[in-house]
Amino acid sequence: MIILAIETSCDDTCVAIVEAKGQKRPRFKVLSNMISSQIEVHKKYGGVYPFLAKREHQKNLPLVVSRTLKKNLKIDLIAVTNGPGLEPCLWVGVNFAKTFAYSQNIPITPVNHIEAHILVNFQFPISNFQNIFPAMALIVSGGHTQLILVKEIGKYKIIGETRDDAAGECFDKVAKILGLGYPGGPIVSKKASQNKGARFFDIKLPRPMINQKNYDFSFSGLKTAVLYNYKKEKPKKRKSKKYIQEMCQETQQAIIDVLIKKTLRAAREYRVKTIILGGGVSANQELRKQFKSQWKNRLLVPDKKLSTDNAVMTAIAGYFGKPKDWPKIKADANLRI
Repeated sequence: MIILAIETSCDDTCVAIVEAKGQKRPRFKVLSNMISSQIEVHKKYGGVYPFLAKREHQKNLPLVVSRTLKKNLKIDLIAVTNGPGLEPCLWVGVNFAKTFAYSQNIPITPVNHIEAHILVNFQFPISNFQNIFPAMALIVSGGHTQLILVKEIGKYKIIGETRDDAAGECFDKVAKILGLGYPGGPIVSKKASQNKGARFFDIKLPRPMINQKNYDFSFSGLKTAVLYNYKKEKPKKRKSKKYIQEMCQETQQAIIDVLIKKTLRAAREYRVKTIILGGGVSANQELRKQFKSQWKNRLLVPDKKLSTDNAVMTAIAGYFGKPKDWPKIKADANLRI
């Protein structure tokens, strides 16, 4: 099966062509994977503007699809992200996919963006799915922070999620406070890794909700704590390289501490065999390193290039999904897994 996949849930226009084989032991071969980034468009605003992102998707999607498609390649299925995400952006991908499917008489499958972040971990063959499930998935990105019990493919239960800012959003806002630019995650991570030797500023940030018995998250207070600490320092100190490095390191570690502690506690309570990571923040090298050191059982982590939004994950989720009549496919910004 040859799958054409389209992902426009946020600010990246993503198109991929994936060849899928097998049922009990699926194998996926990426034939093409293209991403048209809008970072430069949104950088001056410090975040994504939905209707500006929609305009860029409308301009870029036909071009990216035409560059992705190869001559004489027969498409067997179209997979398109229909939620959750930014609704104006989602509709661009959904309407394009529906038109393409109707004109070419090709089956179309709507894909849940969060499920796709989980299933991209199965890009490489799994010998026995019984050895994987049940699993605990931590999906952590700019828009989502969720703990999901994965009973099997297609059977999920959200056991915890953020009550305010997502972890990735916290990274972005802290980077903005420190004047580091957008997107914040990679910049904060880089600055944190540069902090060597003694700590001069003794920065101590809270670990929100880390000891609460539920599995929810909250990162709004962490961002506020950074802001208060930043404002109390004299301008010369808070602009120094050392202060920024220490603040980035403490921010990153505060987020990691909360994510890991809650995920491990959930994994043990639900007696899962596997922990699955997904979403843009899962590309964070320190988060991966500390998860590997603290969880000795099976840990599934996607390739870094497939942690952030991409259409390969949409194709894989589409393969495991079910085609739907194209008139019934709608964009849903608040779609639940």
